[in-house]
Amino acid sequence: MVTYILQNPESSFEWIDISNPKIEDFTELKEKYKLNDASIKDCLETGHLPKIEEFENYHFLILRSIPNKFDEESDSLVEVTDRISLFYNENVVITVHRNQIDFLERLKTIERTHKRLQSSKTLVNALVSDTLKTFEDLVLGKMAMQLDEYEEIVFLHHRRKPFLKKLYYIKRQIDVTRSVLTLYKDIVDYFHMPEYKNIYTQDLRDLFSRTSTLFRNISENTSQLLNIYFNIESNHTNEIMRTLTIISVFFMPLTFIVGVYGMNFENMPELEWEYGYAGILIIMALLSVLIYYWFKRKRWL
Repeated sequence: MVTYILQNPESSFEWIDISNPKIEDFTELKEKYKLNDASIKDCLETGHLPKIEEFENYHFLILRSIPNKFDEESDSLVEVTDRISLFYNENVVITVHRNQIDFLERLKTIERTHKRLQSSKTLVNALVSDTLKTFEDLVLGKMAMQLDEYEEIVFLHHRRKPFLKKLYYIKRQIDVTRSVLTLYKDIVDYFHMPEYKNIYTQDLRDLFSRTSTLFRNISENTSQLLNIYFNIESNHTNEIMRTLTIISVFFMPLTFIVGVYGMNFENMPELEWEYGYAGILIIMALLSVLIYYWFKRKRWL
């Protein structure tokens, strides 16, 4: 659906928003603004990482943002991020998206005299800043809370198995968002070129640097948490094996004695002794005490 947000003469440029785009939506716009078929095709596809392309009459920009809500088990680019495509030059900005994007809806409703709507460049800069801000909000909000919860599970809870799947998905989400942010660097650098550079582009660079640092830190924290989890599980397994080994050491000599006297050969004089049974029990008890004392001396118990 094509919606005209800003039009001449009320504004210095036109802002056209297309939601749930179809090829038919571009029939008139393609002729009017000389849009390239390749960029229209890219715009209609759902994949694509962030990029910026310069054409003769306009720039084509693909942005990715984090939606307010997504499933905890999301682990792909399309599931974790929303896509916004932009065609822009001095006179027009065309935004194209499939899902409803909150910050875009807020921009549509602000005063027409707001500094973000002064020109097409300030609007595009605002859109790039808002998309980066969604990554910062994600890492400082939802992901930070989840990792705090998982750390508590690792260090304080005994039953940790179910959380491993959740930690895997949050690690995948971090990997996806970091791959997107890596490609944002080219976009930020482009807007920081001398012909585009202004106070807003400096804020954009600062926001990108801060967000990249936050995601690098949370990625390292997640990896460390996984390593700690596996170390704790390994230690737990070692404790179990240690306990089983101690039990087996106690019973091996006792089992040997029982096995010998359980053969019931005719020429076994101990079987006829009056105190044979009691004697064997005493020997087994003494042997157990000796093994226990040896373990304590070695500090294995």
